Amino acid sequence: MRFVIEHLEPELSEWLFIEYLNSARIVGRQRLLITNVKKKSDFSRLSRIARVERKRARELFKPDEVIVLDLCAKRKLSKADLSDKQAVVVGGILGNDPPLGRTKELLTKSLRGAVVRNLGKHQFSIDGAVKVAKLVSDGEPLGKVPVQQGVEIKINKNYSTFLPYAFPLVKGKPMISRELVKYLKKH
Repeated sequence: MRFVIEHLEPELSEWLFIEYLNSARIVGRQRLLITNVKKKSDFSRLSRIARVERKRARELFKPDEVIVLDLCAKRKLSKADLSDKQAVVVGGILGNDPPLGRTKELLTKSLRGAVVRNLGKHQFSIDGAVKVAKLVSDGEPLGKVPVQQGVEIKINKNYSTFLPYAFPLVKGKPMISRELVKYLKKH
């Protein structure tokens, strides 16, 4: 199973790069493909962490070869969904709260005919979606994947930042990369 992130933001922000980097750690550099990378500098930077393509997923895969993860999908992802597929495609989109349905508009509609599934009713970070999809592909039922809704990051003794997204739990703690925590504390 390959994991594809379709880069859909106009800029490769540091936050976005951090989520891509953590996704590569989760599934391995060789199993992660980042598509739709047009800028030469972004292509070069991302090539250090994953396989990268300028083409979109729809140009690289037939719709019946992939599953698109989309919060707007009517059905939840299951291991059976993945049995005859080559890849899971995740939108490289930083989320809004509440969600705006950008995955459906920017990704799902471009892969007409693909199987479209959700990871439950909550919005995940990019790396969180990759982690949950990997767990399901490894045989963990989606309903058994522990998840925490929202994470508060302590910036200093007086301030914190709240991320309202769903985070898979790893050893009882929400999965959030140390680089993202460091980034949030600086910004």
